[in-house]
Amino acid sequence: MLRLYTSFFKQALFWLLFFALGRLVFLVYYGSEAMASADSFSEILMSFVKGFNLDLATTCYFMMFPFVAHLVTIFYSGSVVSRIVQIYHSILIIAYSSLVSSELGIYAEWKTKINYKALLYLQNPSEVLGTAQTSQILGFSLLTILLSIFGIWIYNRYFHSKLIRIHTPPVLSLLFFIIMPPLLVFGARGGLQEIPINQSQSFYSKHAILNTAATNSVFNLYISFHENQKSLNENPFKEMEDGKAKEIVARIYETPKDSTIRVVNSKKPNIVLIIMESWSADLIFTPEDKKVVTPRFHELMKDGLYFDNIYSTGPRSEQGMASIFSGFPAHPISSITVQPDKYQKLPSIVKDFKADGYTSSFYFGGQLIYGNIKSFIIFNAFDRIKEIYDFSEELPQASLGIHDEFTLLEMKNDLNNDKQPFFASLFTMSTHSPYDQPMEEKISWGKNEQQYLNSAYYTDYSMGKFIDEAKKEEWFDNTLFIFVADHSHNSYRNLAMSNPEYQKIPLLFYGNVIDSAWRGKTVSHLGIQTDIAATLLGQLNMDASAYPWSKNLLNPFSPEFAYVSYEEGLAWKRPIGAISYEKRFDRYHYNTTPSAAKDSISEEGKAYLQVLFQEYMDQ
Repeated sequence: MLRLYTSFFKQALFWLLFFALGRLVFLVYYGSEAMASADSFSEILMSFVKGFNLDLATTCYFMMFPFVAHLVTIFYSGSVVSRIVQIYHSILIIAYSSLVSSELGIYAEWKTKINYKALLYLQNPSEVLGTAQTSQILGFSLLTILLSIFGIWIYNRYFHSKLIRIHTPPVLSLLFFIIMPPLLVFGARGGLQEIPINQSQSFYSKHAILNTAATNSVFNLYISFHENQKSLNENPFKEMEDGKAKEIVARIYETPKDSTIRVVNSKKPNIVLIIMESWSADLIFTPEDKKVVTPRFHELMKDGLYFDNIYSTGPRSEQGMASIFSGFPAHPISSITVQPDKYQKLPSIVKDFKADGYTSSFYFGGQLIYGNIKSFIIFNAFDRIKEIYDFSEELPQASLGIHDEFTLLEMKNDLNNDKQPFFASLFTMSTHSPYDQPMEEKISWGKNEQQYLNSAYYTDYSMGKFIDEAKKEEWFDNTLFIFVADHSHNSYRNLAMSNPEYQKIPLLFYGNVIDSAWRGKTVSHLGIQTDIAATLLGQLNMDASAYPWSKNLLNPFSPEFAYVSYEEGLAWKRPIGAISYEKRFDRYHYNTTPSAAKDSISEEGKAYLQVLFQEYMDQ
């Protein structure tokens, strides 16, 4: 008599269990990182408890179609209805299994679940596949198949009831029709509270990986897609009147006077910009002196000028490119570099140097199509662009492209024949997953990031070898070398991405053009990648007015702040402290400011992101 109800609730129970299985797979795969982060094993297990509400909400969404099918069986319960329900659940099982498997790969690099931005990268599937090792691709594919087969079998064997002639008394049928819709709606929105349930319901730990594990993947993707659609027509980060926000930002950038410290003693030096893929500042300063990941970089610091308080504005390579070349900070949700109609309105330091008589070139050992970087590089009007297809096929390659030492030496050889002054830039590759660098591993520590640390050791070796060879060339003495990361990366510290310290990166000016009084010195002026434009142009007496988001790090009177964006939030840092805030949850993930300063610091950060995102929308 109650078969109608038991059939429906058994299907709902299946999804609650299957979501838990997906969470278990994630925690097992990232077990070492979870154990290294968690305070106790019980804290890890708590992810199943804290994730239940989002699992239930997602289950309610999934069960809306089966509810309609069960209603149909009250009047017509032919085998076709039962078969349709089976097919519906099978499709969802395969889709969810694919999502679980994909997130195992994406979390290692992005420290987040699959979101709207991740879906944009699927426009270039060959590039997505190229970032993973063949074994990983096969492993994740096999996992998808196994999860799908297991899910479909267990559903059909234990949770599916054939909806054929379910004889339900009229009263019970009427109750099913009346009771189930509001239960599904209330379950989907998380209850009767005013604000519907969101991902914050699953946030319970100070360790990001556990909050990620607790958050239902399907629900997270749905919310991310839904929220990004809103930004097509309105600024999702609006916190105050636009006029007030602009006044705050103008005040942030106020510079009483220009007292630029001249550290470059050449009026027109060559510029060689090395953009280091995924280099965290943790690669430079380690907990113990004996644990030096980048020994050659340390040698360069002794003769260079190191900026030890610099942050990446975003977590993606294409965002770093816009920050470095155009002085335009990264922002949540999307990237300006993937939209030609927007980035074409940005300034370019490459174009500025070309206008001043410089020749220019850009090198990358892999494919530039990923993240739409190639079109952005082309927009910057480099005279010569070399990617994997433009190098000799005989050069040793990894899965993503040519190893760093060979692209660096190729650039050095080309520069020997280039007209001076030149502006050359190279984007390293070996510190990108899957880290298949050719050198024997030298680092045996680093927990879950040991492979990453060894790849950084190799890139460091490659850059040192490049400098050694460059010193033999006549153009070396009049060349300013700039080393900076495109963005940071998880390190042995396993910080949450919402922690601004996660995005701290190295920035080094090096070369004989550095005044001897400044070699081996450190500048601790708080800044971000976009500040490279104003700082570099300021050293060479070039106009930097086209870069309003950039400040001169070598002007003691310029403001000190750092802005960082992550998935859908921002971090804002001042010398007195920092906050990290996510508007969609109205949640502070991080706060080191004095209580009396929190409101003013928060207002600055929110105003900055509001004005920045509005400018992005208006481009």
